[in-house]
Amino acid sequence: MSGNILIIDDEIKLLKLLGMILSQENFNVKEASTARSAMTMLEQYEFDVVLSDVRLPDAYGVELVRSMKTKYPHLEIILMTAFGNITDAVQSMKNGAYDYLVKGDDNEKIIPLVYKALEKVKDNKSKIVQKAGISKGFEQIIGTSPLILQSKKLAEKVALTDAAVLLTGETGTGKEVFANAIHEGSERKKNNFVAINCSAFSKEILESELFGHKQGAFTGAVKDKKGLIEEANGGTLFLDEIGEMPVELQAKLLRVLETGEFIKMGETKVSRSDFRLIAATNRDLEDEIKQGHFREDLYFRLNVFEIHLPPLRERKEDLKLLAKNFIDMFSRKLHLSSLQVDPDYYKMLEKNDWKGNIRELRNAVERSLILMDDHILDAASLPHYSEKQIPENDSLSIRSLEKIHIQKVLQYTKGNKAEAARLLEIGIATLYRKLEEYGLR
Repeated sequence: MSGNILIIDDEIKLLKLLGMILSQENFNVKEASTARSAMTMLEQYEFDVVLSDVRLPDAYGVELVRSMKTKYPHLEIILMTAFGNITDAVQSMKNGAYDYLVKGDDNEKIIPLVYKALEKVKDNKSKIVQKAGISKGFEQIIGTSPLILQSKKLAEKVALTDAAVLLTGETGTGKEVFANAIHEGSERKKNNFVAINCSAFSKEILESELFGHKQGAFTGAVKDKKGLIEEANGGTLFLDEIGEMPVELQAKLLRVLETGEFIKMGETKVSRSDFRLIAATNRDLEDEIKQGHFREDLYFRLNVFEIHLPPLRERKEDLKLLAKNFIDMFSRKLHLSSLQVDPDYYKMLEKNDWKGNIRELRNAVERSLILMDDHILDAASLPHYSEKQIPENDSLSIRSLEKIHIQKVLQYTKGNKAEAARLLEIGIATLYRKLEEYGLR
């Protein structure tokens, strides 16, 4: 089970020790030594479980629980103290803490307690989703255009079966949203939906992620690892960008699909997994077959039921609905209220071709909420798509606008350069170069 863990403690040695222990359990761990820095991290990242000392330099942990639970109700918080007392324990539980531990005495309880807390987090998120009336299924597919309704209708029909599905279409058209909806509409919805992007890993790492490995199978394999094929047993495995999968792994995947059997790296015995496969690609697999990059037999095994997702430029009538959805989503995230949207804002969006499709639109809306002035979304909030023309020889104006733009994004990310680079859609090295160039370090 993966999870995002935040540890808060001003005892640096203990902080680092707990971080190392939890990281070895494959949790994503971040550390803070003060309540203030912890609250900043909670704004920047999505955490599941918090382990916090009771006595912090700038806060009382028992009261900090109340603040965190009020702002982030899905969180589960485990308090730790070197000076345990019943009064604190009772009050912390009243404030919403998951548990209360005494350092040293209860150290062996931390790992199993974190796992239990993560299970509670899943339940919390599910209740929040239900309370908000948000569906994880086909209601997440937004649009009323004929093309998207046709794709949605096909997905609803195939969801009732156990057939393999191949989702095709350009990058950013919502293939993972469709895959999730098919899973939620199937009899497998009570079990895992496991997703992986085949283009994000080298051959060796992708093989380990998919099939798992035994301890000692290769350098760095310090313990047994369960693969995603095994994790998907009883549920759904979603392979995004399957056209990027190395040919050698395609043969192993084909065997799993035909027999339900696989062998972990470094293992000799056969394991079994019963899962439903949904694959997605932005490539023309028939062309990839001609070039020798994709196995024809695997293509026929995958292409039992193909659903093509249209690009956003072919369903412009859905653009306003999608934009409104993203405005609402990011407004909640940024705690914005009394927001006004100028009609020119939507007109400007409709003039773009959206080569990055829904993903590009989502990023554009998020950036515009950061850059807007006086809580008004207008054409000026969309610098990438604005019709304002700047003379080519006026390089000073271009530099000035770019500097202001970078400053605003960095202010929004509270100095997190990796997140700023993502929002700016540039590489981290490019961002550092521009910071140096504009004297923003």
